Amino acid sequence: MNKNIGMIASIVTFAGVAGFAVSMLTGNLFGSYLTSMLIAWGFVTLICSFAAFNAGETHAAGYTAVAFAAVYAAIIVLVYFAQLTTVRQAALSEEAAQLLDYQKFGLFFNYDLLGYSFMALSTFFIGLTVRAENKADRWLKALLLVHGIFAVTCVAMPIIGVFGANTPDGDKTGTWVLLFWCAYFIPICILSWRHFKLKA
Repeated sequence: MNKNIGMIASIVTFAGVAGFAVSMLTGNLFGSYLTSMLIAWGFVTLICSFAAFNAGETHAAGYTAVAFAAVYAAIIVLVYFAQLTTVRQAALSEEAAQLLDYQKFGLFFNYDLLGYSFMALSTFFIGLTVRAENKADRWLKALLLVHGIFAVTCVAMPIIGVFGANTPDGDKTGTWVLLFWCAYFIPICILSWRHFKLKA
C-alpha cells in the first residue's frame, strides 16, 4: 500500500504543479489558489510515503521532513483558503485587504513564502532518506536536496522587502519565479512516481 500511495501522491502533486503553472500563464487566480491547495495535499502524502520506506540512520531525517511538510501544508491551505473565500467573497476595507489579499504583497503573501520555506526544508530532509540505487534516483535525491536552498530565499525575500505593494513589475517577477519553480518541481514528481513504482 505504501508504494501505491506514493505513486498516487506523485500524480496528485504533479497535477497540482502543472495546473498551477497553467493558471499562472493564463492569469487565473482562482485556479492558482485551488491548485496550490492541491499541491499541499499531495505533497504531505508524498513526503509521508518517502518516510514510510526509511531505514536505519535516516529515521530522524524522515520524521523531520514529515513535520516540516505538515507545517507547510497548514500555512499554505490557510492562505489560499482565505483567498478563495474571505478575500474573493467579502468587501474588505483597504486595511483588511492589505493584510489578507495575496495580491497586495502583505501579511498573507509573506505567510505564503514562509510556508514554502517549510516545503523546501521538507524536501531537503526527505532527500537525505532517499537511497539512490540508480541514475533516476540519484537525480531525484539531488533535486530534493538542492530544493532545500529555496528555504533561505523564501525567508529572506519578505524580510529584505523584495516584494511589496510599490515593487515595480512585482507581479511579473513573481510569475516568472513561480514558473521557474514549477519547471523545477515537475521532474521531482515524475522521478518520485518512478521511484515508488520500482519499490518491491
